[in-house]
Amino acid sequence: MNKINNLVIFLALFPTAAQAADAYPSRPIRMIVAYPPGGGTDQVGRVMAEQLTQTLGQQVVVDNRGGATGNIGTELAARAAPDGYTLLMGNVAPNAVNVSLFKKLGFDPVKDFAPVSLVAITPNILVAHPSLPVKTVKELIALAKAKPGALNFPSAGVGSSSHLAGELLKSLAGISMVHIPFKGGGPALVATISGEVQIMFATMPAAMPHVKSGKVRPVAVTTTKRSQAMPDLPTIAESGVKGYDAATWYGLLAPAGTAKAIVDRLHVDTVKILAGPTRQRLEVQGFEPDGGTPAAFAAYIKAEITKWAKVIRDAGIPAE
Repeated sequence: MNKINNLVIFLALFPTAAQAADAYPSRPIRMIVAYPPGGGTDQVGRVMAEQLTQTLGQQVVVDNRGGATGNIGTELAARAAPDGYTLLMGNVAPNAVNVSLFKKLGFDPVKDFAPVSLVAITPNILVAHPSLPVKTVKELIALAKAKPGALNFPSAGVGSSSHLAGELLKSLAGISMVHIPFKGGGPALVATISGEVQIMFATMPAAMPHVKSGKVRPVAVTTTKRSQAMPDLPTIAESGVKGYDAATWYGLLAPAGTAKAIVDRLHVDTVKILAGPTRQRLEVQGFEPDGGTPAAFAAYIKAEITKWAKVIRDAGIPAE
């Protein structure tokens, strides 16, 4: 009889996972952004934190933990308690690319996370300095083949989305271009505007003001679908490079082991947010909202890991 009484007391003191999920959230939530303030991941993270604060009824606080190409903050999120009170605004680099760029990571991008939803995708935009005599992808490829190694393209650093987008074009189109890494996307874009380099695979939000001012010429977008922000601009794939698809993406994740009920709650709220006024707010900045299911996001991450591993291997980029 005492054993039964003790069991009743134990269950009363320690609620089940389902009961805990029903009460979720009961205190503020931390959203880790593995980059400094101001970048794309931070932009999306702050928009979602603001909106989740309203839907969840608890403050969602952004915690910027930049460093090591996103690895520091991502590892911190992976090691957090799986109770729904630490989330990660993930990014293509630490969650899909870095596993092929670093010999040792302090986390596993698949096993250590419970995907909630792919939040948004940002197409990179292939831009050229106005002095370069090309207006289309076909003209760019023809020039690169006529003058192997004469064209150069900058990036935000080795293994960045702007770097890998260029390597993917080199591989699929069979052309030779010289990669010049910079310390960030800003300096790389400045070099393109000044004519120091000829072309760049820039993020849409960063490039759009300079496209509108005529400082760089838009050539194509890197995703399989045209961008809603620039619907008249063709994709690289439809311009003749079949299979080309390169995007910077942002997604909400929780530490592995987080209760399914909590993950589902966060997903439902994310879908509601992206179906409301926030959708247009993101689109104006060049982001393309998604809101897919946790399963779809998990499959997408695995596919991205496989794709970029091949690009990195084919390009001969050494692991650090």
